[in-house]
Amino acid sequence: MTGGQDESSVRVAVRIRPQLAREKIEGCHICTFVTPGEPQVVLGKDKAFTYDYVLDMDTQQDRLYASCTEKLIEGCFEGYNATVLAYGQTGSGKTYTMGTGFDVSVTDEEFGIIPRAIAHLFRGIEERQKAAVEQGLPIPEFKINAQFLELYNEEVLDLFDTTRDTEARKQKSNIKIHEDGSGGIYTVGVTTRTVTSEAEVSGCLKLGALSRTTASTQMNVQSSRSHAIFTIHLCQVRVCSPDHDDKVDNSMMGAASEFETLTAKFHFVDLAGSERLKRTGATGDRAKEGISINCGLLALGNVISALGDRNKRSSHVPYRDSKLTRLLQDSLGGNSQTVMIACISPSDRDFMETLNTLKYANRARNIKNRVVVNQDKASQQISALRTEIARLQMELMEYKTGKRLVGEDGAESISDMFHENSMLQMENNNLRVRVKAMQETIDAQKARITQLLTDQANQALARAGEGNEEIGNMIQNYIKEIEDLRAKLLESEAVNEHQRRSLSRAAVRSSFYSGSPGSFPPSVFAPEKEASEIIEIAKKNLEKLKKKKRRKAKKWVVRGRLTNGGSDHEDDEEEDEEECMDAEESSDDSDSELDEKEDFQADLANITCEIAIKQKLIDELENSQRRLHTLKQQYEQKLTVLQSKIRDTQLERDRVLHSMGSVETFSEEKAKKIKAEYEKKLSMMNKEMQKLQSAQKEHARLLKNQSQYEKQLKKLQQDVMEMKKTKVRLMKEMKEQQEKNRMTETKRTREIAALKKDHRRQEHQLRLLEAQRRQQELILRRKTEEVTALRRQVRPTSGKVNRKVSLPEPLQDPSQRAPSGRVLPPLGAASPNVTRYLPVTMSSSRSVRAKWQSLERRISDIIMQRMTISNMEADMNRLLKQREDLTKQREKLSKKRHKITAESPEQDRTITSLNEEMESLMANIEYINDSIADCQANIMQLEEAKEEGDTVDISTVIGSCTLSEARFLLDRFLTLAINKGLQAAQKESQVKVMEGRLKQTEINSATQNQLLFHMLKEKAEFNPELDALLGNALQEHEEESSSDESVPSPSTDGGRTTTQMELLYASSSDPTIDVPSEFPSPLLPVSGAQDQGVSPECVGAAIRDREATSPSSGLSVKLGSIGVINPVAVPKGSRAAPLLCVYMAEGHTKAVLCVDSTDDLLFTGSKDRTCKVWNLVTGQEIMSLGDHPSSVVSVKYSSSLVFTVSTAYIKVWDIRDSAKCIRTLTSSGQVTPGDTFVTSTTRTVTVPPGENQINQIALNPAGSFLYAAAGNSVRMWDLRRFVSTGKLTGHLGPVMCVSVDRMGHGQDLVVTGSKDHYVKMFDVTEGALGSICPTHSFEPPHYDAVESLCVQGDWLFSGSRDSSIKKWDLSHKVLQQQVSTAHHAWICALAVAPGSPTLLSCCRGGMLKLWHADSLAPLGEMKGHESPINGICVNSSHLFTASDDQTVKIWEVRSGMSDITT
Repeated sequence: MTGGQDESSVRVAVRIRPQLAREKIEGCHICTFVTPGEPQVVLGKDKAFTYDYVLDMDTQQDRLYASCTEKLIEGCFEGYNATVLAYGQTGSGKTYTMGTGFDVSVTDEEFGIIPRAIAHLFRGIEERQKAAVEQGLPIPEFKINAQFLELYNEEVLDLFDTTRDTEARKQKSNIKIHEDGSGGIYTVGVTTRTVTSEAEVSGCLKLGALSRTTASTQMNVQSSRSHAIFTIHLCQVRVCSPDHDDKVDNSMMGAASEFETLTAKFHFVDLAGSERLKRTGATGDRAKEGISINCGLLALGNVISALGDRNKRSSHVPYRDSKLTRLLQDSLGGNSQTVMIACISPSDRDFMETLNTLKYANRARNIKNRVVVNQDKASQQISALRTEIARLQMELMEYKTGKRLVGEDGAESISDMFHENSMLQMENNNLRVRVKAMQETIDAQKARITQLLTDQANQALARAGEGNEEIGNMIQNYIKEIEDLRAKLLESEAVNEHQRRSLSRAAVRSSFYSGSPGSFPPSVFAPEKEASEIIEIAKKNLEKLKKKKRRKAKKWVVRGRLTNGGSDHEDDEEEDEEECMDAEESSDDSDSELDEKEDFQADLANITCEIAIKQKLIDELENSQRRLHTLKQQYEQKLTVLQSKIRDTQLERDRVLHSMGSVETFSEEKAKKIKAEYEKKLSMMNKEMQKLQSAQKEHARLLKNQSQYEKQLKKLQQDVMEMKKTKVRLMKEMKEQQEKNRMTETKRTREIAALKKDHRRQEHQLRLLEAQRRQQELILRRKTEEVTALRRQVRPTSGKVNRKVSLPEPLQDPSQRAPSGRVLPPLGAASPNVTRYLPVTMSSSRSVRAKWQSLERRISDIIMQRMTISNMEADMNRLLKQREDLTKQREKLSKKRHKITAESPEQDRTITSLNEEMESLMANIEYINDSIADCQANIMQLEEAKEEGDTVDISTVIGSCTLSEARFLLDRFLTLAINKGLQAAQKESQVKVMEGRLKQTEINSATQNQLLFHMLKEKAEFNPELDALLGNALQEHEEESSSDESVPSPSTDGGRTTTQMELLYASSSDPTIDVPSEFPSPLLPVSGAQDQGVSPECVGAAIRDREATSPSSGLSVKLGSIGVINPVAVPKGSRAAPLLCVYMAEGHTKAVLCVDSTDDLLFTGSKDRTCKVWNLVTGQEIMSLGDHPSSVVSVKYSSSLVFTVSTAYIKVWDIRDSAKCIRTLTSSGQVTPGDTFVTSTTRTVTVPPGENQINQIALNPAGSFLYAAAGNSVRMWDLRRFVSTGKLTGHLGPVMCVSVDRMGHGQDLVVTGSKDHYVKMFDVTEGALGSICPTHSFEPPHYDAVESLCVQGDWLFSGSRDSSIKKWDLSHKVLQQQVSTAHHAWICALAVAPGSPTLLSCCRGGMLKLWHADSLAPLGEMKGHESPINGICVNSSHLFTASDDQTVKIWEVRSGMSDITT
C-alpha cells in the first residue's frame, strides 16, 4: 500500500425532515422540492441547488447510511481518516440523523449514523479476521478507542469524565488542543476508553449523550446547546498486501511476512443548531449559549468560505478563531474524507434558515482535502522502498532493452531507436486500421459482385423459362463460394510468389558463397549505398556547422574585444555609476545576462550534439572502409580463381578440337553434340566473365571512391578536433562569465541588503515618530477635555454647589476655541489635526477619489441590499404571523361548529354563517400563502443579484492603497461613521421620544378604559341588556388575552365589584398599565425623559401640576412605578433572632446585584440596567440612573459622585442637582466625557475587543482614588484628574473582589481576591504610576475563587466559593483562623456589623450567618432571603442585603448582640 497523497472533495448531502404536526396545524406550506432522479433540491419557485446526495422527507435511516457513510467505514480499514458533519438550524433533525439522542422508543430502523457505523465497524473486523483464517494468513489485530467531547460556550468538555461537577461547564476546561508535525490535530487531557465490542461503544455513546447539555426553546423542546464530537480511533496491524510487481521478490523472501500498522480516526460531529434569538425566545443562559453557538458556526462558515471560495484559497484560513474549527481542522482542508449532512426544514416558516443552510453547504462542496493513508513510519518506509525498487527495476529493464542511454557527459536520454519503434508501432497500427478498412471494402465489393452475377444468372434463367427462387439461391451460394475460392487462390498465389522469390534469393546467395558461378547480389552493395547517403548528409551538416561556428567565433571575438576595451575605460566611473544605478536597470541587466547565458548554453549543447553526430558519421565511414577492403580481397581472390578456370577451359577446348581433328572415326553427329556442349559452356563462361568484368569495373570505381572517402574522413576528423577545441574554449569562457556574474550578483545582493537595512531603520524611526505623535495627540486631547470640563464647572451656579477645585492657571483664551466646540491647542504647539490632514491633502488625487467613490457606492449597495432583505424578511414574518392567527381562528370556528352541530343540529343559520366565515378565512390564508411565496421569490432574486453584483472587492481596493491613500480613506470612513452615528443617535432619540409618548398614551388609554368599564358596570346593575353586552365583551376579552398568553383584565373578584379608587390607583402587578423602567414617572414631560434621574422635588412639582391642571390626566398616576421603602412587620418568635428585618426596598424589576449606603442615602444596582438612589429619611426612591449597557454589578458613592459598573464601563454620575453622567471610564484606561450609552436601548452582553469585564470597584477612604478589578489586574484612577495612573498586577485569573484601607502618610492598603484562589496585598503610595506588583501573597490559598473581602483594623476576612472563611493577620501576614464549611453554598459577601465586633456572611442559599470577629465562633444564623444574596453593606446603624428576589432588606442588629460578642 502506498502512502501517496490524493485530493478528495468534501461531499455534501442534504436531508429534508418531514413536517411537524405543529407546522401542519399552523398551515405551513412546503417550500422545498426534490428533482426526481437528480441530486437537486429546489427552494421556493425556481432556485435550484445541486449536491452529491439529496434525501427527501420520506428517506429512511438505512438509505442515508448506505449512500453517505458506508464507504467511509471501509476507508477506515484502509487507513483513511473520515468525518461526518451534521449542520442545520435548531430542530432540523441533526441529532436524529447522527443518532446521539437516545430514546427508549427508538426502533432498529430509526437508528442513526453512529450506531449503524459502530455495527458496520465490528462486522468488518469479524469478516477480515475470518478471511485471514481461511487464507492461512496471520489474523490482523484491531484496537479501538473512543472519545466524546462537548464544546459548550467555547470550552471543550469531556463527556466521559464521570467525576465532573455540574458547575464545571462554567469553569475553564483543562483540555488542550495541539497540532503534530504532520499537521494533525490531537487533544490532551481527554478520557480515552478502549472498547472491544459494539455493546461497549453503544454504552459509551449513551453515557456521553446523557451528559450532553440540552435545553428547551420555542423552536425545539430538547435543543442541543453544545457541539458534540464523538471520535473512534482504529488501529490495526495486518500483513502487507503484496503488489503484482513484487511476486518474484516475495517468493524469494520465503515464509517471512511483513506487517504494517494502519491508524484511522472517525469524527462524528453533531453541531448545535444555528438559531435566531427572536425565534427561539432564549434569555439568560440560553441566550448566552445561542450566542456562543452562532459565534462558533460563524467561524466555521469563515473557514468554509476561505477554503471553498476560489478567490480566497490563497488567503489565510482562520482555523484558530474558534475551538470548533480548530478541532475540525483535519476534516476541512486536511487529511480526512469528509461528508457534510445539511439538515433543513421544508416549511416556509423556516425559509430564511433553510436558504442560509443551503448556501452554507454549497460553499462546502468546493473544499479539497488532502487524503493520506495513516501508516506507521516502518510501514511508510517499506512502501517507499517497494516503490523505489519497482521504479529501479523499470529503469533497468529500459536500459537492457535500449530505451535509455547514457551519454559521454553522464546525461540520460531516450534512445532514437525507441522513438523509431514508437513511430513504427504507430504506423503499424494505422496500417492495420487501413487493412481492416480495405478488407471490409473488399468484402462489400465481393458481396456486390456476387449479387450482380446472381442477378445476371437469374435473368438468363428467367429468359430461358427455367428460373425459380430455389435455383436462384443455389446459384447465389455457388457464386459466393466460387468468389471465396478465387480470393483464396489469389492469396495463395501471392504467398507462393513471395516464397518463390525468397527461395531464389536464398539460392543465389548460397551459390555465391559456395563458389559457384553467379552474379553478385545487390545486397552486397547496400552498406556502400548507406555509407554514401550518410556521407552526403554529413557533408551538408558540416557545411552548416562550419558556417555557424565561424559566425559564433566572430561574435565572441567581437564581444571579447568590446569587453576588454571597455573595462579599462569604465574602471574610474564604476563607483559613481553603481551609486546612481536604479533597481530597474539592475533587473534589466540581470535579465539580459540570464538570456545571454541561456543562449550560450543552448549553443554549447547544440555544438556538443553535432560533434556526437559527426563522430558517429566518422565511425560509419571507417566501418564502410573496412568492409570495402574485405570486399576488395574477396573480389581479387575470385578474379584469380575465375581467370585460372578460363585458362583451363581454353586449354581443354584446344585439346578437344585437336582430338576431333585427329580422330576421324567419330561420327559427325557426335561431333556436333560435343561442339554444342562446349559452345554452351563457353557462352556461360563468357557471361560469367562479363559479370566479373562489370564487378571489376565497379570495384575499380569503389577503389577510386575510396581515396575520396579517405580525404573526407581526414577532413571530418580535423573538423571534429576543431569542434572539440571550440567546445573546450567555450566552456572555459562560460566558467569565466559565470564567475564574473556571480561576483556581480554578490555585490548587488550586498547593496540590496544594505538598502533594505537602511529602509528598515527609516521605517522604525517613522513608526517611533508616529507613536510619539499619537501619544502627543492623546495627551493633548485629554488636556483639552480636562480644560473643557473645568470651564463647564467654572460656569456660574448656585453658591452651595461650587466646589473647591484648583483650576490650571494657563487657561486658553476663548478666541482660540474652534467653531465646532473643540478647544484649539496653543499657538506654539503643532496641531494634531494639521499633522493628520497634511498627507491626506497630498494624496487626494484622482485615483484615490475614484477608489473612495467606488467604496462608497459599494457600501451603499450593501446597505440597501441588506435593508431590502431585512424588510422583506420582516414582511414575510408578518405574513407568517397573520397566517398563524388566521389558522387559529379557523380552528376555533371549526371547534365551535362541531360543538353547535353536536348540541343543536337544527341551527342551520348559525352553521351557515360559520361556514361562510371559515371560507373567508381560507381565502385570506390562500392570499397570504401567495404573498409569502412572492416574498420568498423576491428574496431569492435579491440573493442572486447580490452574488452577481459583487463586482467591487473591497479588500482588493483597500489592499492596493498606498499609505497616504489609506490615510485619506480612513479619514473619509471616520467622517462617514461620525455622520452616520450622529444620524442614528438623532433617530434613536426621536424614536425614544415617540415611544415615551406612545407609552404615556397607552397608560392613559388603559386607565380611562378601565374607569369607563367600571362606570358602565355600575350602570349595568340597573340595565340587564347593558349587563349582557358587558358580559359578552368581557368574555371575548378574556379569550383573546388567554390566546395571547397575557393576564386578563381585572373585573370582579369573589363577587365584589372593583371600586373606582382601586382602578385609579392600581398596583404595579397590573399588566395593562405596566410602565417600563425607562419612564419612571408618566407625569413628567417626555422631553425630560432623556435625563436619567429625577429629583424628588421635580417629581412632586410635576404631580402637583398635573393634578391641578387636569383631573382626568391625574388618573394615570402609577404609584408603583417609583420605588418605596416599606416597613416590615416583625413576626412572632423572631425577637430572639440576632438580626431583625425592619424595612424592605422594592422597585427593581430584576435581581439586585449590588448595594452601597450612607446614613442618609441608599444605592442599589440591578439586572434591569438601572441604579436606584433611595432617601433613607423619607423612604422614597429619589432617582433612577439608567442607560447602562447591561447589568449594574457594582456601585459606590463618594462626595456627590456615584460610580456604577456595567460590563467594561464605569459611569460617573453627579447627583447634586440632576442625575447627569459626567464621565465614562473603561477597563482599558480610556475616559469619555458624558454618557457613551445615552442612546443605547438594547442590552449589550459582549465585551468590546481590548476591554475586560469589570467585576468590582472600591474607593479609598479619602475618596481620591478608585480601584477597578478588570480582568486579572486592578486599574487605578485618580479622581482628582480622572486619569488612569497604573495597574495592580500579579494575579493569574480574573480579580473578583477588591478592598481598600488607609495606612497613613497618603498610602493605601489594597487587598484583592481572584479566581486563581489567591489573596494578594498591595501597598500603593500617593502618586504611584505604572504597574505595581503585590507586596505579599497570602498562603495557603483557598480551594476555589475568592468572592468577598472585608478589612477590620489589623484583620482581613476572605470568603470563597469553597464555602470557607479565612481570617488573616495583616501585621504578620499569616493565616490566623479558618472555618472550612461556613456555608453550604458560595460565600458572596462579608461585612462587619455596626457597633459590634460581629462578622456577617451571606451565601447563594440566602442564609445570613454571624461570627465573632476575634474567634470566628458562630453566633447565629437565619434565612435572609428566599433567593441568593448578592451583596451586603452597612452604615452606622443598619445592615443592607441585596438579593435575586428584586428587593433590598434593611436589618437592625439586636441590642443584646454587643453583650453576647463581648
